[in-house]
Amino acid sequence: MFKLPDLPYAYNALEPYLDAATMEIHHGKHHATYVVKLNEALANQPELFNKTIEELILNLNSVPEKIRSAVRNHGGGHYNHSLFWLSLSPVKSEPAGELMDLLNRDFSSLENFKGQFTKAALGVFGSGWTWLVKDQANKLMVITTANQDSPLSQDLKPLLCLDVWEHAYYLKFQNRRTDYVTAWWSVVNWLEVAKRLS
Repeated sequence: MFKLPDLPYAYNALEPYLDAATMEIHHGKHHATYVVKLNEALANQPELFNKTIEELILNLNSVPEKIRSAVRNHGGGHYNHSLFWLSLSPVKSEPAGELMDLLNRDFSSLENFKGQFTKAALGVFGSGWTWLVKDQANKLMVITTANQDSPLSQDLKPLLCLDVWEHAYYLKFQNRRTDYVTAWWSVVNWLEVAKRLS
């Protein structure tokens, strides 16, 4: 059975950038529901519980067709949110080392990367995610995915993600997605991004 991961910080740890009420509902209700629904979808296919969430998403075509959509949506929601929580930290950090080198190589500068990522996040229509990913040629790219789709399904390695579903920010920011994205940059866990890169 898949389980809701604990947050590595308190719900209020990311204040004033991300508010405690949103974090509690987002983690304890939204993410928890994805886990429950994923487990329900897999209940009649117990052999699939032997796979990691990454393996399930990477091999969606091997999942029985009658539950494939549920695994894509709820499994994707579980995977994406699990990465999202780790992408946040109350401890300030900055990109350095290989990560900074690759950001400079592929985006010309950190500021250009942030600008491209922010533009992509603001351009997501409806619900979805914005990602920093690495492709098979070790090139960094910014992409977006709809709903709970994952870059894993495109053979891309996720390094950093931003949830731009309204449930991620509506309590504090209402319809001001720009303010949410701006605040989010203040709590990005660059140490985790560097760890995923290596």
